[in-house]
Amino acid sequence: MATIYYTASSADGYLATPDHSLDWLLSRDADGDGLLGFESFFPHVGATVMGANTYQWLLDNAPGEAASPGRIWVMTHREFPEREQHTFTSAPVEDVHAELVAEAGDRHVWLAGGGGLVASFAAAGLLDEIWVQYAPVTLGAGAPLLPAHVELRLEEAGRNRDFVVARFSVVR
Repeated sequence: MATIYYTASSADGYLATPDHSLDWLLSRDADGDGLLGFESFFPHVGATVMGANTYQWLLDNAPGEAASPGRIWVMTHREFPEREQHTFTSAPVEDVHAELVAEAGDRHVWLAGGGGLVASFAAAGLLDEIWVQYAPVTLGAGAPLLPAHVELRLEEAGRNRDFVVARFSVVR
C-alpha cells in the first residue's frame, strides 16, 4: 500500500488552466492499459482524496468519473450535496490520511489532486509516490503540478502513446 499522487500534467507543469479546465487533456490519446495507464492503476486503489476544484470539475464535466473503488474524501470548505461513498471534510490531512489508509486496506491511497492538496500531504510526510502523465501541450499558466519542494527519485519512465510517463518515489 502506498499513497500515490496519480495525475496528468501539461509539458510545462500545469494540471489545469487558470479557469480550472481540463479540456486540453481530454483531446489526447493514452492507452489505459499501457505503461502507467489509468486502467492499470485504478483497480489497485482503495481510497481516494481530492480537492474541491477537482471534484467540482468532475461533477460539471464527467459526473460518472466522480467515483472510485472505496470511499472518496473531498477536502473542502464548500457545501456539496451528500453522496453515497463520499466524505466532505476540512479536517487536517494527517487525520484524513489515517481514515484513507484504514479504508484502503492493502490497496493504494490515491491523491487525485490538485497540486496544493498534494503539497499538504507531502509537507506532512504522507506522500510516497508521484505518477505523472505529461501531455504534449503547454498551458503557460494555471494550477501547478505540485507547488512545493519535494525531493524525488525516478523509478520508471517511458511513453504511453501521446504521453511521456514517469513514476517517482519521494525521497525521505
